[in-house]
Amino acid sequence: MAINERLKGLLDQQKVEYETLPHREVFTAQEVAATSHVPGRQLAKVVVVRENGGGYLMVVLPAACRVDLPALKTVTGKRKLSLAPEGEFARLFPDCDAGAMPPFGRLYDMPVYVDACFPRAKDIFFQAGNHQEVVRLAYADYERLVGPTVGEFCLHEREKSISA
Repeated sequence: MAINERLKGLLDQQKVEYETLPHREVFTAQEVAATSHVPGRQLAKVVVVRENGGGYLMVVLPAACRVDLPALKTVTGKRKLSLAPEGEFARLFPDCDAGAMPPFGRLYDMPVYVDACFPRAKDIFFQAGNHQEVVRLAYADYERLVGPTVGEFCLHEREKSISA
């Protein structure tokens, strides 16, 4: 499978330099980072969060992190948020493999919230809409194209083990 056509169209239209990197088929963000030889802190994992009113938010975290819903509620100003069930992904992202959606909410009419970890990185890597490729893009280009809200709502590996 090739890079998602919507994503490719946007990147090409905006004349953004990017690179696609093939990898063996894997399904978790940590596995994608390992098989792609990409640092986990630079591989974007997309988490879809549902608002109580039925809308969706796209949350972008480093591969090794989990979303801190109470912190996300503070950043978004939304009182009721929950993780969207994976069963809804086919409807929300009809042109992507389940769980491999690129972190471009504007392609799917969703606001994007990016954890503050990413702006310190030079490049961002993310799945290309499938389970066999990642895209490398300069973070500055990503931020310009997506216009995400940046906030702190990431639980890092170390924090998970402390709170466990």
